[in-house]
Amino acid sequence: MTTSPGSKPALEPTSAPALGSDATERLKHALAGRYRIERELGTGGMATVYLAQDLRHDRRVAVKVLKPELAAVLGAERFVVEIKTTASLQHPHILPLFDSGTIDGFLYYVMPFIEGETLRTRLDRETQLGVEESVRITSEVADALDYAHRHGVIHRDIKPENILLHDGRPIVADFGIALAVSAAAGGRMTETGLSLGTPHYMSPEQATADKDITGRTDIYSLASVLYEMLAGQPPHLGGSAQQIIMKIIVEPVEPVTRLRKTVPPHVAAAIAKALEKLPADRFESAKAFASALANPAFASATAAIPAPTLGRPTGVPTWLFALTAGIAALAVGAAAWSWLRPKPTLPVSRFSIVVPDSLALSRVAAGGGTRVALSPDGRMIAYVADTPRGRRQIYLRRLDRFTVEPIPGTDNGLNPAFSPDGKRLAFVAGGPRAVKVVSLTSGGPAQVLTDSLVDVGGLTWSTDGYLYYDGHLAGDGLARVRETGGQPEIASRPNAPSESWHSHPSALPNGRGVLFSVARLRGASPFDIAVLDTRTGKHRVLFRGVAPRYTPSGHLLYVTDDGSLMAIKFDVEQLTTSGESVAIESGVSAFGLGWVELQVSPDVLAYVAGGTTNRERELVWAARDGKVTAVHPDWRKQILTLPALSPDGRAVAVGTTTGPTNFEVWVKQLDRGPASKLADVGLSPIWLPNGTEIAFWSTGGVFVGPADGSVLPRLRYARSQRPGSFEYSPDGQWIVASVAGDVIAFRTAGDTATVPLLAGPAAERRATISHDGRWMAYESDEGGQFQIYVRPFPAVQTAKRQVSVDGGMLPRWSHDGRELFYRTESGEIASVPVTLAPTFSAGTPRVLFNASFAFPFPFDVYPDGKRFLMTRGDATNVDARDQIVVVQNYLEELRARLPR
Repeated sequence: MTTSPGSKPALEPTSAPALGSDATERLKHALAGRYRIERELGTGGMATVYLAQDLRHDRRVAVKVLKPELAAVLGAERFVVEIKTTASLQHPHILPLFDSGTIDGFLYYVMPFIEGETLRTRLDRETQLGVEESVRITSEVADALDYAHRHGVIHRDIKPENILLHDGRPIVADFGIALAVSAAAGGRMTETGLSLGTPHYMSPEQATADKDITGRTDIYSLASVLYEMLAGQPPHLGGSAQQIIMKIIVEPVEPVTRLRKTVPPHVAAAIAKALEKLPADRFESAKAFASALANPAFASATAAIPAPTLGRPTGVPTWLFALTAGIAALAVGAAAWSWLRPKPTLPVSRFSIVVPDSLALSRVAAGGGTRVALSPDGRMIAYVADTPRGRRQIYLRRLDRFTVEPIPGTDNGLNPAFSPDGKRLAFVAGGPRAVKVVSLTSGGPAQVLTDSLVDVGGLTWSTDGYLYYDGHLAGDGLARVRETGGQPEIASRPNAPSESWHSHPSALPNGRGVLFSVARLRGASPFDIAVLDTRTGKHRVLFRGVAPRYTPSGHLLYVTDDGSLMAIKFDVEQLTTSGESVAIESGVSAFGLGWVELQVSPDVLAYVAGGTTNRERELVWAARDGKVTAVHPDWRKQILTLPALSPDGRAVAVGTTTGPTNFEVWVKQLDRGPASKLADVGLSPIWLPNGTEIAFWSTGGVFVGPADGSVLPRLRYARSQRPGSFEYSPDGQWIVASVAGDVIAFRTAGDTATVPLLAGPAAERRATISHDGRWMAYESDEGGQFQIYVRPFPAVQTAKRQVSVDGGMLPRWSHDGRELFYRTESGEIASVPVTLAPTFSAGTPRVLFNASFAFPFPFDVYPDGKRFLMTRGDATNVDARDQIVVVQNYLEELRARLPR
C-alpha cells in the first residue's frame, strides 16, 4: 500500500466509518506477535488500512483489515483460501501480497508500504496528465494485467485509487482482492449493502451483475482510467451511482478527442475500442490494448462514428417522437431493472468429510492407486479404509448422512469407480488381483469381470459399456473389459521408446475417449496427460501433468507436480484443448510422483489432502520389533527413491526433489553427520561395491563419482532408458536395472551391450543381487498379484522360486545371506530365512513389524541385519490424517476464472 504523509490512501471512498477504537486496540493486541500497528492510513468501503512494522522481517508494511460486516458475510476459511491465488503473482507493476489470514475475528492481508501517492491523488491535484505520460502509465498497467490474466486472475476493480505511483512508476494494488471477496461471498455481495468496483470505472457486464467476468472487464476499466487522465473526467458522469450505471449500460462514450483535441487519433481509437459495450468487441487481451496505444497506424471504426444526438429527428412529428421516446424510456427502464437485479448464483462451499477414527482413509493404499470415488450425482463418496485386522475394505459415505457403511464383498479393494448410473461400484481386488463389481442397491456377491494381469494404477467406468483399467496386456498400457465381463482387450499401447506406462484412466462422459497419465522414461518431470480416442484406438499427449478430469462446463482439470489444480478449455468431441491453463486451487499435492486423488461430478469436486500428501520426509531407523527412532530429526528432504546405505553402514545416498523439474542426489553421514549434495540432476543413487563411489541415473545414462564430492560425477555408461531401479552386482561386473516392467543387465567392462534378463507381459522389477553374487530376487505380478521370486544369476532362465506367500514387493538381501526381506501389500516388513549354498532354498515368511508409516517408499538393511533404514513423513505430521476435501458448486468459480 502506498501513501505519502499528505496523500489519500489507495482505498475506496472514505465515507465509510473506520474500525472503532476498541476494535483497533483488539487488532493491535491480536497481531502483536507478528506486526506492530503504528497508525491508521485510511479507510474505505471494504477495509481499513494501517501502517505497521513487520517484526519478523524488520520492514514497514500496510495491513488492510476487512470491515466486520463484510468479514461476517465472507467467513474466515473461505476468504483465506480464495486470496491465496493473489500471493502467486510476481510482476514489477503488481504490488505483492506478503501475508493474509484471520485472527480474533479479523480478516486481513499485508502488502508493502511504499512511499509515494496514488493516481487518484495525482488527478485530484492536476486534473489531467500529459498524453505521453498517460499512455506510458496505461501501457505498464496493461502489462501487469496481461500477466495476471495469463495466470487466471482478474483484478475486477481497476481505478485510480488502486494505481500507485512510486517514482513515476505505476504499481497496481489490491490485485485479485476484489476476486477473492466476490468469490468468497458466493455471489451474496448485494445482500450485504457493500459493492465491488467503483461505478465510474465499472464495465457494462459488472454493472449488470454478470457472473461471467473475463479479463476484458479489466481492459474496459483501464481504458476508463486513461480516458480520465486525458479528458479530466471519467467516460460517464452522473448525480448518483444508479445514474452512472445506467449510462454505462445504455449510453455510448463521447470520443475523448471532443474533450481534448491533442489526443492522437490512434490513442482515441484504441480507447474507443476498449470501451465497447460488448466484451467481444473489445481487445482480446491487455497486451493488444497496449500495442494499439503504441501503434500510430491503429484505427477503429467505432472512433469514427459520431455519438448519436438525443434531439428529435428531422421530419418526425413532435407527438410521435414524444410517444416513441416514452415507450423507449419504459423499455430501457425495464431492461435496466432486469440487468441490475442480482443474478442468482450458487454459493461455493468447502468442507472435509468426517469418518470414524477406526475407519480412516487407508494409508496402506496411499501411493498404490486411488482411494476415493465420487458418484455421478455427487451425493456419495466411496473410500478405501484400513480395517482393524490390517486389511482394506471400501466404505460408503453419503453426503446427507454422518455415518459410513461397509460395502460387502470389497475386501482388500482399491481403485473404486461408480457406474454411470451410480447403482454399482467397480474396484480392483488384491490377492489375486482382479476387476470386480458389486451392486449398491440389491447387494449380493461381487462379480469378477477379469483377473487377467490387472495392475493397481486406476480404474474408470465409461458410458460406452467398458471399464478401462491399468493393465499389462500391451507393454504396461491400458486395458478394457466389458461391464458384463469377458475377455479383456488392449486399449492403449505406450509409444516406444519415450513412454514407459499408462495409468489412472478417466472416462469422458460421451464414451468418446479416455483421459489418462503417461509415465515417461526421459525428462525430469516424468508425467504427461494424454487422451485416448476410443474410435481409433490411438492416443495423443496433451501436456505435462497428472490426474486429468473433465468437467460439465467444458474444461479439463489436472494437477501439476507442485500440487496446483489447473484448468484449461477442452472440446470433448474433438478431444482438443484451447487457450491457456489457469490455476484454480492449491494444496492438491501428489503422493510421491504421479499419485493424485481427484474426482469430479457436475456439482462436486473432491480431493485428498493431509498427512500422506506431505512429501517432505525424514530418515528413520526401524528395529526388528518395529521401534522407530529418527536418524537426524533436523534433516528432512522430499525423498523419492531408495535410501541406499553404504556397504559399511556409515552413510546413505538418497534421491530428492525440490520441485517438478528438480531431482537431486544427496549423501548424508549417519547418524547426525553432515549432508552434501552430490549432483544437481540425478535419480536412484546407489553405492559401488568399493564403498567410496556413488552411481546415479541422469540425462544420458549412468553417472559415477566419489561420495565425498572431491571429483564431479561423470557419465560412465550411456543409456537412453531411465530405470525404475538399478544396482551393481557385488563383484562390480554387472549393472542390473528394471526398465518398463522388464529386467535388463549389462557388463561394466568389455562388451556393455544390454542383455534382457526378464521380459514379458508381466511386470518384473526391482531386481537385487544377493551378496554372494549368485542369486537375483525381484518382484513380479505374473500370477495377478505381486510376489517375490528368486532366480540364479546371471543364468536367470534355468530356475525360479517364489518365496513370498500373501503378496510381496521391494526385496532386500541381508548381508550375511541368511534372510531375504520384503514388504507385504499391507505395508509390513517380512523376513524369509534362506540358504544360498550349495543351492537356494527358502523357509516360511514371517512378519516382523508394520511399516505402513513408510508406505510406499523402499527401505535398506543395515549390515548387521538388526535394523532397517526407512523414511517417514515429517515427524511433526506423522500422525496427521488424510482428509477428503469436498468443494460444492465448484463450477461457479471455474466459470469465473476460465469462461467458455
